[in-house]
Formats: sequence, C-alpha cells, structure tokens
Amino acid sequence: MLRRHIWWLAPLAGAAVGGGVVAAVSLGGGSSSKGRPQTSHARLQPAAAALAFQDAITAVVHELSPSVVQIQSPSGLGSGIVFDSNGDIVTNNHVVGGSDRGPFTVTAGRHSYGASLVGRFAPDDLAVVRVSGAHLSPAAFADSHQLSVGDFAIAIGNPLGLRSSVTDGIVSAFRQGVSEGNGVALPLMIQTSAPINPGNSGGALADLQGRVIGIPTLAATDPELGGGTAPGIGFAIPSNLVKDIATQIIRFGHVVNSHRAYLGVEIAETNGAGVLVQSVTAGGPAAKAGLKAGDVIVKLNGQATSTVDDLTSVASELKPGTKVTLGIVTKSGKHETVQLTLGTFPGSG
Repeated sequence: MLRRHIWWLAPLAGAAVGGGVVAAVSLGGGSSSKGRPQTSHARLQPAAAALAFQDAITAVVHELSPSVVQIQSPSGLGSGIVFDSNGDIVTNNHVVGGSDRGPFTVTAGRHSYGASLVGRFAPDDLAVVRVSGAHLSPAAFADSHQLSVGDFAIAIGNPLGLRSSVTDGIVSAFRQGVSEGNGVALPLMIQTSAPINPGNSGGALADLQGRVIGIPTLAATDPELGGGTAPGIGFAIPSNLVKDIATQIIRFGHVVNSHRAYLGVEIAETNGAGVLVQSVTAGGPAAKAGLKAGDVIVKLNGQATSTVDDLTSVASELKPGTKVTLGIVTKSGKHETVQLTLGTFPGSG
C-alpha cells in the first residue's frame, strides 16, 4: 500500500550552526526605541520573456486540463484524453486492463460517468472507452512528426490519484523498439524529462500550444535503484500513432491496418535461451519459411533474441514486407538459418 507523507517546515527564528546562532538580520533602515522596526522587501522583476513563458504554461493547463480525465477500471486508476465530441476517450490498454466489460468510471471535472470499452489494440498499448450523453471537451492533437529534441513538453494526468497534476520537461529523444517488459514493444516512443508517475498513463503530453503530442505510457526503471523509477526518463506514444489507432478503433471497433510486421507465430520464454515457437499460423510468413512448433528463435537479423522482449523489440522496428533472417534451433537441436518476408500484423485487439 502506498503511503504519501507530506512534510512541512515551520519557520525558524534562528538555527544553531556549529555551536553558533544564525540570526535574522533586517536589510532595511534602522529603528528607534519608540518606533516600529522598518523592513525592506526586495521585489524581483522577472524578464518579460520569463513571464510570457510562465503565462504560456498556465494557458496550456487551462486549455487542456478539461480534456484530460481520470479513468477507474478493475485494474486501478489511470488517465485518458477526450478524443472527439462523441465522448470517445483514448487511453493506454494497460489502464483498462484485461476487462472488456469494466466497470469503467470516467471523472471529468466534478462529474463522474459510466463508460464502455469501444476497443483495444494491445500491441500499441492503446484503447478507447466511450462516455454517452456527456458534453466533454475534445483535445487538439499535434503532428508528432514535427517534434524536435529540445521542444518543451507538459504532462497532465492523475499520478497516484492526484487529479489534474502537471509536470514539465522537454522532448529528450526519440526511441525505437521500447519494451514494456510484458512482451509488448512499442515501435517509436517520445522520451521526455517531464516526470511520469503511476496514474499518468493514458494522459496528455502537450506542447506550448496546448496540443497533445503524445500519451505518457512508461517510466524507465533503474536496476541500481532496485528497479525503482529512473528520474527524468519517461516515454510517450507519439500523437500520430495515437490518432491513427484510435480512429480505426472508433470506426471499425478494432484495428484493420496496424502497420506492424508479422511473423505468424505464438511464442513463449525459455529462461533466456531464446524464444520458443509454441505454434505456427497456417499460411503465415513463418509457416511459409518452414518454422515448426518447438523451434527456438535465437537471432533476428543477427541480433540475439534471448527473451520475448528481445524479439518483440527488434521486430517492432521492422516494416511489413521486409526480408529478414532468423537464427533458430530446431526441436532436434540443430542450428539453422531461415529467411522470410514479414507480413502485416492482423487487424485485431
């Protein structure tokens, strides 16, 4: 159970330092024994540019916050973004969890609503839920292809259940094949220094124009911190991918064109010795190349695939139609090299 401790400090008249005392000293004019002490309060004069920057941030928060909602599902609390005027809300698939029926509760401002699942696409960790009969405010989405490293980024969400929390940072980098650690690898992610905490998932990463540039999804972990969150390293799904997948889910109820490469196998772990092929889809790329259940994939295009995350991370960077080379160990223990052409991941949830 998470315990939040808020420490606050009482003002001190003086503090002992090295056996001495640090006293409060007036910086103003002197005082007579009969008059009240006079003090001078210095006032900072921030540069106009700094004040304009501050105003820009508050304007983004004012504009976008009504479009960022809290989602409660059987899996816990997360965030979502109002996608359109029909009450469709895009979020992370891991926010809605494994439940198709919910219950899901969406809280926007002071109001809470029941919501239903429209559809999900687990490979990109995206899902859409819908609130009917509510007048929600849709967010504007930017063209994430126009982003540059160094662009300012503002994260709005509900970390640790603290609704409408805001953090800021920059676009730190763009990363390919980022693994969630559960067999899901995301093809392209925005790395940001804006702090991302549990509950931020599914919320908004925005630019200074108040447009969504991405959905915060992951925070990096540091093995040297015992697997704790690495400060200043978070990841967001780019807005262009969000718009594409959410639009397909809303229009068809599922994804019809994932743009993802496809091997046509069901896979499992082997404790670091490669990726076990549990079954082969008839007519798929792997079947055409002669792969069989029981084979173990140990390399993809020369890169070691010791785990499922290794294989999905490498494969997520490849496009349908790409010719690849697989290093496999057959059920009989023979090492072979197989070439195949990747297909397109079937449209599904």
